[in-house]
Parts: sequence; C-alpha cells; structure tokens
Amino acid sequence: MSSPGRYHLLLASGGRPVQHGWWNGEEVAWDKFRRWVGEYGSMPEARITLTDQDTGEVLASWPDQA
Repeated sequence: MSSPGRYHLLLASGGRPVQHGWWNGEEVAWDKFRRWVGEYGSMPEARITLTDQDTGEVLASWPDQA
C-alpha cells in the first residue's frame, strides 16, 4: 500500500479538522495551499497548514503565527 502523499494540507476551524489532502508534488501542494486560503480563509477560526510529511516540517500556515 502506498502512502497518500508527501505534502499534507489541513484545514481546521475552531481547532477541529474540516478538510485535508495529500499530494506528492510540492508545487501542486503550494498551489492548493494558496487556493484554500482564498476559498476558506474567511471561515470562522480558520487555520490552514501545509506540512512536509517526510521531514515533519510545517512549510506554511495561515494565518501567520504572531
């Protein structure tokens, strides 16, 4: 069984997961991240996180942490 993809995108609202997806291509994952910010950024307490599953590194999060 193969892994779902290296790059994991998570949309949460109020601290609860709402939607997620995995992609093998970093460029595709970044495109999805930008699209999700535009599509879901106005959701109450929205939090969008892009993570590299191989390294565990959070590549991007929205809104930015202060």
